[in-house]
Amino acid sequence: MPLETPSASLPQQTLLARLSGAWRNSLAVLTLGAIAVIALTAREWAEMAHQWWNIDTYTHILLVPIIIGWLITLKRDELAKSDPRAWLPGLVLVGAGLALWIAGRASEINILAHAGAVGVLQGVVVTALGPRVSLLLALPIAFAAFLVPFGDEFIAPLQSITAEISVALTLWSGIPAIVDGIYIDTPIGLFVVAEACSGVKFLVAMITLAVLVCFTRFESWSKRTAFMLVSIIVPIIANGIRAWGTIYIAQSQGVEFAAGFDHIFYGWIFFALVVAVILALAWRFFECEPEDYGWSADEVGSFAWLSQLERGSIAPIVAIAGFAALTIAGGIIAAIVAPAALG
Repeated sequence: MPLETPSASLPQQTLLARLSGAWRNSLAVLTLGAIAVIALTAREWAEMAHQWWNIDTYTHILLVPIIIGWLITLKRDELAKSDPRAWLPGLVLVGAGLALWIAGRASEINILAHAGAVGVLQGVVVTALGPRVSLLLALPIAFAAFLVPFGDEFIAPLQSITAEISVALTLWSGIPAIVDGIYIDTPIGLFVVAEACSGVKFLVAMITLAVLVCFTRFESWSKRTAFMLVSIIVPIIANGIRAWGTIYIAQSQGVEFAAGFDHIFYGWIFFALVVAVILALAWRFFECEPEDYGWSADEVGSFAWLSQLERGSIAPIVAIAGFAALTIAGGIIAAIVAPAALG
């Protein structure tokens, strides 16, 4: 008698069966709310996706959704101990995100519009899951802020700092040099610290990594602060050294050789070594394992003020109605004060 082939849908059925009714309801609310707000802010999400994929400064953001998924997975056992509840005050966060999105589009400041689009989605998550589960997932929810492309604001000051560091090292190494803003005049020729050489790409990626490390490997705020400062200061200094190295090599090997060496060694290997050194030096100070980050379900349950927050719990249908009302209102306001937001 031939053996029956197990149904391919069995694993899915088992997974669904393991979810409580509260989780199924909340995930349905979350899905509907996310679809609504992403559809409304689709232009911003398309702009951000273009930047993640096509602009070198932001390609590291492609890893952020993967990191968020990993952080959520680490909390799966704690999440299984808690039931989510839709939460009325979370709609305030949704409204605030929509207001920021509209303000960004009306003022044509993309970073505000992008932050608003991400903030709206974060508000939907908090509203759908409620304060208890949101506290368990505080890090991945907050980490979603790194989906917003930022860093262009730092380019000009970073160019100046890089120029100052590189010319100081150039003079120290015995090579005459004169700096004028971002221009460095040397015997072999005139060098300019271009935007691509400002180090902003490495700095914003390092900030993202540093926040992740701070909240998954450290528990004390003093060590978190120290690690963040090191992760900001060292890349800036390292980029100045990188620029100096290019100038120094150019004096003996020529500008073309130095440019190629800069692209291959400094562009890939040098900064990887800097990251490795920072993490290696911090390793002995790590205080916890990644799976222990944040609060446990028992810790959250012990918060005396949690019961006060959960008084704002609402039925799933009310949350869905709230999303619908805010989305429609946001669309109407955007159409009036910032028509380009919907274009």
